[in-house]
Amino acid sequence: MLMKIIGLTGSIAAGKSTIVGWINELGIPSHDSDCSVHELLGPGGGAVKDVLEEFGSHFGTISGGINRRLLGDEVFAATQKRLTLESILHPMIRQHRDAFIAQQREAKAAAIVLDVPLLFETGLEAMCDHVIVVHASAKTIVKRALARPGMTKEKLDSILVSQMSSDDKKARADLTLDSDLQKDQTRDELTNWLSAIGLSIVRNEMD
Repeated sequence: MLMKIIGLTGSIAAGKSTIVGWINELGIPSHDSDCSVHELLGPGGGAVKDVLEEFGSHFGTISGGINRRLLGDEVFAATQKRLTLESILHPMIRQHRDAFIAQQREAKAAAIVLDVPLLFETGLEAMCDHVIVVHASAKTIVKRALARPGMTKEKLDSILVSQMSSDDKKARADLTLDSDLQKDQTRDELTNWLSAIGLSIVRNEMD
């Protein structure tokens, strides 16, 4: 049986982390692009040297890593700087993701999930058998996002502008999950869909 690759995406603060948690509880492994970024920009991370050379030493040190909040304020205020940062990070994230996929294929996993905020923007849906889009109302996204440390309305607006609209993402999805609904309802939609695409789901593992 070929391993299924399921892409998971959605706007910032749409609720992807909750969905990934449920999927992991079912024994389906996932690769989180954001976690890869944190590792790459952390102390001794693979991207730290290149970022410091490109953006300046005031953003951190090799041993201490990058101040992600300060860097985020910088790059989301200027499109070209964001694209420059992505040109450094994306190839490294891709290497990490490809190694994960190869490892799971070797382990004969039935399915994996690739949690990628910019899935459509980077064309990664092409390598996925199915795509799940998590969404929420604009009001919910603003409320959740602004509760995060260091987030401002201006920064949030810049991030949302850099992402494909939620409606466009939903139109390209195989499954859409509304995180504004009751959790049990959303979870049931997920498990029913996973069963429908041929994965063995034991629902009581999530209870």
